Order: sequence, then structure tokens, then C-alpha cells
Amino acid sequence: MPPERLQKILSAAGVASRRIAETLITQGRVTVNGAAVRELGSKADLDADDIRVDGRRVKAPRQKRYILLNKPRGYITSRSDPEHRPTVIDILERGGIRDYIYPVGRLDYDSEGLLILTSDGDLAARLTHPRHEVEREYQVRVRGVPDRHELERLSRGLVIDERRTAPADARLEKVIDAASGPQAVITLVIHEGRNRQVRKMCDGIGHPVVRLRRVRIGPITDDRLKPGEFRDLSRREVELLRGRGQAPGLARSPARSKDR
Repeated sequence: MPPERLQKILSAAGVASRRIAETLITQGRVTVNGAAVRELGSKADLDADDIRVDGRRVKAPRQKRYILLNKPRGYITSRSDPEHRPTVIDILERGGIRDYIYPVGRLDYDSEGLLILTSDGDLAARLTHPRHEVEREYQVRVRGVPDRHELERLSRGLVIDERRTAPADARLEKVIDAASGPQAVITLVIHEGRNRQVRKMCDGIGHPVVRLRRVRIGPITDDRLKPGEFRDLSRREVELLRGRGQAPGLARSPARSKDR
């Protein structure tokens, strides 16, 4: 096969998304025939060259895998953690998954909810690139009760980390009488993937997050998955995520495959 860009090879082989693959390259963690490669434009031939990441040989891609996990709190959304905290990969390995897959996007250590893991770098790039505007829906429990003006600020966008957030959909669902004072549950729909964005948005209106749960990614939802459970996405769900037949983020009741 003709030479291809290294980040594309790594992505297609399920090593990492293209964005993360670029970081691996610039960090000097990728070698071709024994020599470290740091240039993002570098090309190689997976059939003819010895390509390694952190010393591990990159192999031709197998059949791609697509998994939906209901991430519990207390897990890192990463393949590994330098602080040796439990990761989402630990959950899959305990469930018998040995495929080399990686998380698409983030969910904080203290957050929970739906997370997609895959070996399909092209789909991962589609779901995480801002131009595709794939919606993510969260149920957020906050301290205090946001008023209409504060909800409108969330909807219009507010400045966090010196940059304004894109318009969102914010709705008050219910008010809870907690021992520490009233709390509210709001639904927040965004289509950006900025670091700790939902928490920072809620901090920005003066209502810190008590509990955060992601309930939808694009057209994918599953209220039957319990925390720590996972399943393979159906072929129909994968096609929806690719934007075929229905645009990501618009479907509220997608087709589902059976639970594991």
C-alpha cells in the first residue's frame, strides 16, 4: 500500500484518535524502523515498515469495535493513569474486553454517564471535532436554584477560560430540598468538548455542580445501562453516529441493540 501519514495509520490501527496520535508523534513516542519520528507530516507504510508506539508494534487494524459504557464516578477516562487511579479500560477488561480501544472525548473523574469507546479513529474524530456539532446532553444537579436569567445565560453562552461558550439548551427539571439547602436538577445540552465545560458553566452562574451525569451522545442514549455496565453499539447506532440517515444530535429515540 502507498505510504500514509503516521497519525492516520495510528488512528486506523486503533492506537489512538488522530488528535492524540499527533501528540504521541510530537512527544517522540512513535518510531519507524527504530528511529523516532516527530514531524506530523511524516509518512510510512504499515505493511513494509516497523512502526511502534512506546516500543509496542503497531499492527494492521482488526475489525473495528464500538462500545457504549455507563461510566461510574471514580474512574479516569483514559487508557492509563500515571497516578494509578482506576480507568474505564479497567472496567472493560474485567468484563472480558481485550480489544485495543480508547475513549471518545472526556468524562471527569467525578462525573458519570454515557461514554463511547472505539478503535475507529475516523468516527472518533467526527464525534469530537467542533465543526460536526455533535450534541451531548447532561443531567446536572447544582447547589441552589437557577432563575430564568441564569438559565438564559447558560443558553446564550458565557465566558469561561477567556472564551465564550456556544449557545446551549438549558432547562430546569426539578427542585430538591436537600439538608444543605435547595438544589436543582437541570438538563444541559451542549455541542462542545471543552475541559470540564459543564462544571465551569454552572460555576459561572453561581450554582456549583453537585452531581453530573451524561445521558446522551448525539443520537445515542440508553437508560437501561447501569453504572459500570457496557454493551456493543448496534450497526444502526454506528451509522447514526456517522451521520447517515439522521444527523447526530437530533434523534431522541434511536434504535438500540440488546444489553449485554
